[in-house]
Amino acid sequence: MAPTPPKKPAEGNSKGTGSAGSAHSAASKDIWLAGLGAMAQAQAQAREQGSKAFEALVAEGLAFQKKSQAAAQEKIQEAAAHFNQLTQNLGAGLVQPVGAKVDRLEHLFEDRVARALKSLGLPTAQEVAELEDRVAVLEAALVNANANANANAKAKANAKSPARKRVTPAK
Repeated sequence: MAPTPPKKPAEGNSKGTGSAGSAHSAASKDIWLAGLGAMAQAQAQAREQGSKAFEALVAEGLAFQKKSQAAAQEKIQEAAAHFNQLTQNLGAGLVQPVGAKVDRLEHLFEDRVARALKSLGLPTAQEVAELEDRVAVLEAALVNANANANANAKAKANAKSPARKRVTPAK
């Protein structure tokens, strides 16, 4: 938007403030209009670059998500390795068994791992097992449906053509 030239003050001011008041009023109006023009230009640029900025933010978000998931997986693996080492040491007698505290530590670890996996959107072992069971049931139902369809097709074919009896010649 092209800047507007400053307006000349009107010569016959009816309010009697003189040319100084009129010049001040014109300058204020010009400053206001310049601000509006700058805002209009900024909005136009924002509209042009808005989709590009959005796509860039989406790409950065995806990269951050992958990075954080990788870091979380690494931490989970480190914790699992540490836990395995602790349990091996307990079994080898290197660390004095503490009974209930070990069970509590194990439960705490499992809860934290479960929360970390849930936050990453990964299914639990129970959910995967349930899905495997459902798939097995659906596969069995599909096999039964196919077997029934084949049996029905054979029955219809047999019903349409009468069975021929073979007559064997007598000796």
